Amino acid sequence: MNTGRELNYRLYVQKMGGFTRMPFSDEMARYIDIQQGNVETVKERFDTVRKNFSEGKGTLSEDPVRNLRYHLIVSAAVISRVCAAGGMSHDEAYTLADIYIRRSDKCNDYEKMMDIFSEMRLDYAERMRDLKKSNVISIHIRKCIDYIYDHLHDDLSLNKLSEVVGLESTYLSKLFSKETGTPIKRFIIKAKVNTAENLLKFSDHSSSEIAFALGFSSQSAFISVFRKETGMTPKHYRDVFSTHEIM
Repeated sequence: MNTGRELNYRLYVQKMGGFTRMPFSDEMARYIDIQQGNVETVKERFDTVRKNFSEGKGTLSEDPVRNLRYHLIVSAAVISRVCAAGGMSHDEAYTLADIYIRRSDKCNDYEKMMDIFSEMRLDYAERMRDLKKSNVISIHIRKCIDYIYDHLHDDLSLNKLSEVVGLESTYLSKLFSKETGTPIKRFIIKAKVNTAENLLKFSDHSSSEIAFALGFSSQSAFISVFRKETGMTPKHYRDVFSTHEIM
């Protein structure tokens, strides 16, 4: 089927109507938040998006409920793959998507459909958060890890983390290493590099933007750390792994 005429017409209508799609990098940032288990950020962002859900999104059906269902299905497909790439088992990631798609298929109420959409994103984010600390026992270390992932761009000094969890710095350092098997400074570096890898794969942010977003002192410091951890420069990594096609 030749879609050229229809494509040109729809592009024209969108342009005349002032429609602008959400930038790819912004869209992927939301999926990366889910992959990283940033539960509070995921909740806050969806609560904001929910108020004007259609903004920046294509119309997949003239029926509002069906349109939302189609967007949920697309989102479920992307989230399941992003989370599988982040360490969730393929069976769990894909079966969870199946569950929410089947729930949406039985729903004919717009607000209830939106609730399913929100629940799905939070469910994945919570599972990814738990996955990252599955071997952690104490509430103090769980709180410390949550803070690290939610504040990768902020001050993550040992003194700051000690203040956040309410433990003396030397004790926190020993406890963190004991329960995670990784020194706290090393854990932070790995968390930042892992996030940088996802941004290089799934966004068009420059190395300098990523360095700034992750709290590195300079772009050169970011490149040095990234190369030490991955064996590649950020540019080489993006050249090898970058994709604009998740599905």
